[in-house]
Amino acid sequence: MTDMLTPPEAIKLTRKDFVAEQEVRWCPGCGDYSILAQTQKVMPDFGVPKENIVFISGIGCSGRLPYYMNTYGFHSIHGRAPTLATGLKIARPELMIWVATGDGDALSIGGNHFLHSMRRNVDFTMVMHNNRIYGLTKGQTSPTSEFGKRTKSTPMGSVDRPVMPLTLALAAEATFVARTVDTHTEHMQQTLEAAGRHRGASFVEVLQNCNIFNDGAWREFTERDVRDDRMLVLEHGKPLIFGKSRDKGIRLRGLHPEVVTIGENGVTEADLLVHDQHAEDPYLALILSRMFWPEFPVPVGILREVDRPTYSDLMDAQIEQAIAKSGPGDLAKALMAGETWTVE
Repeated sequence: MTDMLTPPEAIKLTRKDFVAEQEVRWCPGCGDYSILAQTQKVMPDFGVPKENIVFISGIGCSGRLPYYMNTYGFHSIHGRAPTLATGLKIARPELMIWVATGDGDALSIGGNHFLHSMRRNVDFTMVMHNNRIYGLTKGQTSPTSEFGKRTKSTPMGSVDRPVMPLTLALAAEATFVARTVDTHTEHMQQTLEAAGRHRGASFVEVLQNCNIFNDGAWREFTERDVRDDRMLVLEHGKPLIFGKSRDKGIRLRGLHPEVVTIGENGVTEADLLVHDQHAEDPYLALILSRMFWPEFPVPVGILREVDRPTYSDLMDAQIEQAIAKSGPGDLAKALMAGETWTVE
């Protein structure tokens, strides 16, 4: 993204510059308000002109976000936002592109497009609002709903195992993978800024509340009075420590993580896993992506951030090679090549 970002001092923008005139229409108390606010707050830090920023969404409550950003935007069809983002980035590589999506939009009908945009390392930032429910269609199970979840579509409890979004993104070789929480505003701002500055496919899962159809979706570990003991804040180069007293940690037992108490049974900080978000292989990040409460504290922060050529970089290089080898293309000649015939 270094070819697009301008030094912040060159363009003086504030959050107000990114607030659209549209009335924000989400249910009162929805976590989407926080995601929108933190997005608007962080945008001036990039130093990118508003006309060079695009927000693209699919269907769902998250799909309304482009209306509320004073930038260019698309409200596209269900699950297809990554395809529009891919095409736009290829045609206009200088643009900064964000995709707003939900757990239903991205991981059900959009699952195919999600996977391929990540593996291609298309240079855009996908922010997935995950409330574990279909909110816009009034409370059916989504791909991230818990096993046994009782809803209008599963009155006896869901028999589907939930998708693990971070694991899926890592398996697809996304080069930036992170998680944050709608109520942890400062942490969300930091995470969104890091994602926006990354050059390549960035995926951010935001654990978000739907107070109408799935109130308290993440409350058991995100509330202020319990989160120190039930969440693990990831910091690059530092051991995996958590707890109000900072006395709990994560170490490996063979291929499996385990929670230990520092000072008990001879355990010291030296025994704990050290977080390395820049590791080229995703093995430790995959372990973190599968840790979940109540067996483990829930990791938040950047799981993986590595540098690789973007999809546009590779395409441009291939086009240059083709021109060097065969000369500039001729579209009319290509259309008339091979067998042709005239229909009378």
